[in-house]
Amino acid sequence: MSVNLNQASVIVDTALKKGRETNCAPLTVAVLDAGGHLVAFKREDKSGILRFDIAYGKAWGALGMGFGSRELAERAAKNPVFIGALTTIAQGRLVPVPGGVLIKDAGGTVLGAVGISGDTSDKDEVCAIAGIEAAGLKAVVGA
Repeated sequence: MSVNLNQASVIVDTALKKGRETNCAPLTVAVLDAGGHLVAFKREDKSGILRFDIAYGKAWGALGMGFGSRELAERAAKNPVFIGALTTIAQGRLVPVPGGVLIKDAGGTVLGAVGISGDTSDKDEVCAIAGIEAAGLKAVVGA
């Protein structure tokens, strides 16, 4: 079971709306399914060219480790050698900062992940949570 296109579209559009409501810098939003495949993506005008890779890396890292990238950031601070090795294993597709949020259904099954980049990691995360909750799903930022 994975996040579907309709759910992913709600997540992206709501996250971008939240970004505008909270005066975020231009955002880039990527939603991945449970297998790590891109389902939906939008990049606001004036969002930097690296933002897709960062958003994707936040989501992919959360999905790959099975917990939100906020937890990944905390673990990176405590054990940078492991995160360095993990980044190598992930072929650079891992961004260990907040803004990568797991998407779960009511029963706790992981359906995918969303990654957002553009503003501070904390603001990116708030927008991701808003999008996931608007789709009727559960957002998981930590372990």
